[in-house]
Amino acid sequence: MKIQPCSGCSGERLPFEISFAFQPIVDARNARIESYEALVRGRNGEPAAEILARVDERSPYRFDQTCRVTAIALAARLGLRTNLNLNFMPNAVYRPELCIRTTLEAARTHGFPIERIVFEVVECEHVVDPGHLRDVLATYDRLGFSTAIDDFGAGYAGLALLADFQPDLIKLDMRLVRDVEQRPAQQAIVRALIGLCRELGIRTVAEGVETFNEFAWLAAAGVDLYQGYLFARPGFESLPGVDFARFQALARGNASGAAGVDARVR
Repeated sequence: MKIQPCSGCSGERLPFEISFAFQPIVDARNARIESYEALVRGRNGEPAAEILARVDERSPYRFDQTCRVTAIALAARLGLRTNLNLNFMPNAVYRPELCIRTTLEAARTHGFPIERIVFEVVECEHVVDPGHLRDVLATYDRLGFSTAIDDFGAGYAGLALLADFQPDLIKLDMRLVRDVEQRPAQQAIVRALIGLCRELGIRTVAEGVETFNEFAWLAAAGVDLYQGYLFARPGFESLPGVDFARFQALARGNASGAAGVDARVR
């Protein structure tokens, strides 16, 4: 029997087409890819900003549901065998136990295990009802999905949310990552967040890592996972690999004081 979504999540198709790029999230310590984040694009690879600009007050629900279904279908078609990180809009979820039904159906249709789906909420998006966000995350956790707070340290949810709900992952905002090895104030904040996450049993992800020196400082501080151009750029409708041999060569060069290992990846 076909599962029906809630009335708020159903309706007409989006008036524009979407697709996805995928960027790996890396466990550098064990030289493996932990997950791929699905990043929305236009059907012909148009950037996310261009697509998001077309989402108005009448379409966030349809957009959010279409993104989930499209990303799962494409990840399955590409043969993804790691976790899949999906961004969602907390204000576009009416009732989490009903709105999730479309996602569950898509996962079953495409044979994608729900325990490998990680829902990311963007912390810098204004949350109309923080209690509702906690309910959404708790529902996803109860159903077997993993959860993450994206861009942590950049916006609205912050520490108050952690007091009531502990996600599986926290992704440190790239503004905390950029040039962190040179900035004592950022270092203090990142160390404090890592310590807090350890105490709460939450793994940390550093976003936007572009240089080896950024990575080296973050690794020494105890960050668990990494994402950024240092490892791989997003691949449009593809799953880019990570050249761990090149990365290990960078590590050896950095250890020996070789020049150029900190050149920002372009």
